[in-house]
Amino acid sequence: MTIQDFATYIAGLPRVLVGAAALFRDTEGRVLLVEPNYREGWALPGGTVESDTGETPRQGARRESLEEIGLDVELGRLLAVDWVPAGSEGVRPPLVAYLYDGGVLDEERLKSIRLQEEELLSWRLVDRADLAELLLGATARRVAIALDVLAEGGGTAELENGYRVA
Repeated sequence: MTIQDFATYIAGLPRVLVGAAALFRDTEGRVLLVEPNYREGWALPGGTVESDTGETPRQGARRESLEEIGLDVELGRLLAVDWVPAGSEGVRPPLVAYLYDGGVLDEERLKSIRLQEEELLSWRLVDRADLAELLLGATARRVAIALDVLAEGGGTAELENGYRVA
């Protein structure tokens, strides 16, 4: 196979998005959510990994947390990896979503949050019982399982569309 043949082969492979987010909690165990202005539902601080720059998922989650809420936090362990199939609307390709432990934010850190106004309307702390009302689909399931992983004290959850597979 020539280099040109290989390049043609690679160009023809399916595209997959890589997303990364951080799971921040307060001292009462509530989860920090942000409200995007460009789509329905709430989200965790995070976004698309800029793989064209060599950014890793961990670096992407940290960068997005800094950009979106003004917090530059060294992230903890990987809590979950989720394979999310392509969107039924045919617009979004499949997604691999990485979710990292952002840790517990004390009152001082919470007061220092500064929203990225170009993308976000607001932020709030949400009890676990209320997450499913605000987070859509696989994201709600992913966050619930990540909270379970934190409570269990170890490991990383492998998910498909927000459901545990292993």
